[in-house]
Amino acid sequence: MASPPDTAEHVVPAERHRSIWSVRIGVIPLPFYALLVVVLAVLAWQDDLKADIPTMAALLGVCSYTCYEVGRRIPGFRSIGGPVILVTFLPAFLVAAEWIPADLAKSISTFYKSTNFLYVFIAGIIVGSILSMNRTVLIRGFLKIFVPLAAGSVAALVVGSLVGWAITGDLHRTVFFIVVPVMGGGLGEGAIPLTLGYSQSGAGPAETLLAQVLPVVLLANVCAIVFSSVLSMIGQRFPRTTGFGKIQPAEGDGLDIAASEQPAFDIRQLAAAGFMALALYLLGEATHALFDWPAPIVMLVAAVALKLTRWLPRSLEHHSGLVYGFMSTAVTYPLLFAIGVSSTPWNELLKAFTVGTVVTIVATVITMMATAFLVGRWIGMYPVDTAIVVGTHTGMGGTGDVAILSATRRMALMPFAQIATRIGGAITVTIALIAHANLS
Repeated sequence: MASPPDTAEHVVPAERHRSIWSVRIGVIPLPFYALLVVVLAVLAWQDDLKADIPTMAALLGVCSYTCYEVGRRIPGFRSIGGPVILVTFLPAFLVAAEWIPADLAKSISTFYKSTNFLYVFIAGIIVGSILSMNRTVLIRGFLKIFVPLAAGSVAALVVGSLVGWAITGDLHRTVFFIVVPVMGGGLGEGAIPLTLGYSQSGAGPAETLLAQVLPVVLLANVCAIVFSSVLSMIGQRFPRTTGFGKIQPAEGDGLDIAASEQPAFDIRQLAAAGFMALALYLLGEATHALFDWPAPIVMLVAAVALKLTRWLPRSLEHHSGLVYGFMSTAVTYPLLFAIGVSSTPWNELLKAFTVGTVVTIVATVITMMATAFLVGRWIGMYPVDTAIVVGTHTGMGGTGDVAILSATRRMALMPFAQIATRIGGAITVTIALIAHANLS
């Protein structure tokens, strides 16, 4: 009778097999990461990197998760949002240094802009997080968030203006070309309409004004990422100050459906949830075309209405949360890399590095977030999460929201961040344009 095989000889290869598949670069298993690197290198060598979904998804995934892994392995840097900063700004540097070929950068930019990648992502995040949120928390959160947002904005305007005035001696430039752009809600909804309005008031060509404002917005976004990461560390040190993705304390886990009552996974319901997010996104686009209403806010209001009326079945709400989970886990870093290549001009960012501008931006962002922290604590909100939400008011709009919330692992706060960014930014721009026109 043959002797049984040596157990150790058969266990070791199996363990090695499992260990290979357990190693991941981001979310990609190591064997397939290596395969993708080789295949993409061959396609690049043959000049056949197309701006289509499969090629760009693979390319952005490999590049972004490589940057992510480098960023999270640098001691100290990883604690202040290093992975997000590296994924967003390293590609901008590589484009400026021409280490990313111009044709490849153009393909990535074409894919990012033609697919409206950002807003599809935000649709999945907003709809999923709202529909999986506790109804009471949702109502209280939206009502309360305006208090720290308003307080933080006023304090930041006053402190930032005084600090900039003290350093530069030019109050007008400090207010309208540094402090207001920081709080304007980003580029598309903030800096561009702001500089167009300034131009119409006789301040000069819009293109020249935008070149002055753009580096301010970019540097403010970096500051918001860093300070939000510091707040996240404070939350880890003092757990009572944070809801780890919730802004309003509530009984239970903050979800409408207890874990024991969650519906079974259904692929058809998951598909339905994805199409629902797309439907609400297109509803926002349609109202923007018809009435010039801000599309993300319309989408957000529609999702809130569905949640408050309890019109949707629980299974669909639950699977909307799974759509949110997929977007926040798998899509965030490829999106940030695409933003870095197509929408983050490195040379413009460097222009902001003057003493007066840097100190003014830092003072503005810190004041806004510190005020929100204190006010949020005073009115019974989680101060860390409240300050992070209000801090998105100083970011780059939707792209800044993604970067800030992903750096702090609080993507569930996206609906509140959109309120801070869109509504807070719109109010800031409107008041600034009226004031600038009257002073010109």
